[in-house]
Amino acid sequence: MKIRSPQTFNSGLLCLLLSLLPARGQTAAQQKPLMAEDVFKNVQVLKGIPVNQFMETMGFFSAALGYNCTNCHGSDVLGNWEKYANDTPVKQTARRMVQVVTTINKTLFGGREAVTCYTCHRGSPAPKIVPSLLEQYSEPPPDDPNEVEISSRVSPVPSADDILNRYIQAIGGAQRLAALTSYTGSGRYEGFDSYHGKVGVDVYAKSTGERTVIAHTQNGDSVTAYNGHNAWIMGPDKPVSVLELVPGGDLDGVKLDSTLAFPGGLKQALTNWRTGFPTTTIDDRPVQVVQALAGGSRVKMFFDKETGLLTRVVRYSKTIIGPVPVEIDYSDYREVAGVKIPFQWRLTWTDGQSMFSLDEVKPNVAIDPAKFARPVAPVKPVVAPAKTTQ
Repeated sequence: MKIRSPQTFNSGLLCLLLSLLPARGQTAAQQKPLMAEDVFKNVQVLKGIPVNQFMETMGFFSAALGYNCTNCHGSDVLGNWEKYANDTPVKQTARRMVQVVTTINKTLFGGREAVTCYTCHRGSPAPKIVPSLLEQYSEPPPDDPNEVEISSRVSPVPSADDILNRYIQAIGGAQRLAALTSYTGSGRYEGFDSYHGKVGVDVYAKSTGERTVIAHTQNGDSVTAYNGHNAWIMGPDKPVSVLELVPGGDLDGVKLDSTLAFPGGLKQALTNWRTGFPTTTIDDRPVQVVQALAGGSRVKMFFDKETGLLTRVVRYSKTIIGPVPVEIDYSDYREVAGVKIPFQWRLTWTDGQSMFSLDEVKPNVAIDPAKFARPVAPVKPVVAPAKTTQ
């Protein structure tokens, strides 16, 4: 899969994540979900959406136009957080285009999300208006296996049950899975919030549904915690100190991650299982594709045809301007208490890419319930990254 270079993609959005300034008077505790206008200044057409969806919308813009934060906000925002709220010609154009897309979908497609920024831009700042003869008479590029679609036909062979049963057997079988009730893991993390340097990471998981991942970045801990009902994210790169995820794409995704840590109940946790997708490969290995619904979010799962192991999960978070994919690639399966667990996974989304690598996993250990509670934000100030050229 083609991935943009960090210079173009991850570094720019890191600046955006680190530099969006909370509005004055914002308190840490809120009874209602925080909306974009509660946290960010000068929000005009993206009001009324949760903070995390607002950030995903920024990622959607980046993916659609091939931009980073400075392309829209200007290079002088680096090191000056307040300037992200300033208007620029590109931001003003973006606001108009959001309204154009909304109008098209409303008037021509009955409100259905048929057109997005990506429909015309396809990773380019300026949509092309002249047909390309080279594209017309060349070999078409392969289909992206991550494309979201609901298959109208259901292939009876293999069925979703067949693929999932083979997966459960491949990782150790139902009996061994049932005997694994918890585990802790420690290893290394690398991502935009660690400036792509390796830092420590800890994972805590229980078969009752709780899961927490803590990356110990240079500026402080970056935490995703899920207690089986509620989920929170915290980190020095986040627009608020501790953000509770609202029901929908992000919360569905955290819950799915917890389910996949102990996949014995996977078939019951997801609904609307479908097969019958075109044959595809990941890293030149044939995979079988199964689609389902995790809560209200569409999910595609890719299982290695030879080993039966889960290779990739792609889920789709909804934003105000269209769905954005979140991809997790699993590898380096090792046996822990008779169960094969991926010791490495790569998280890719429109705002960047992160790598998790475990060195040690301890099974069936007691875990303090506080590990899955709402994180407590540190009081110490965050150090801003040095100014870099783009």
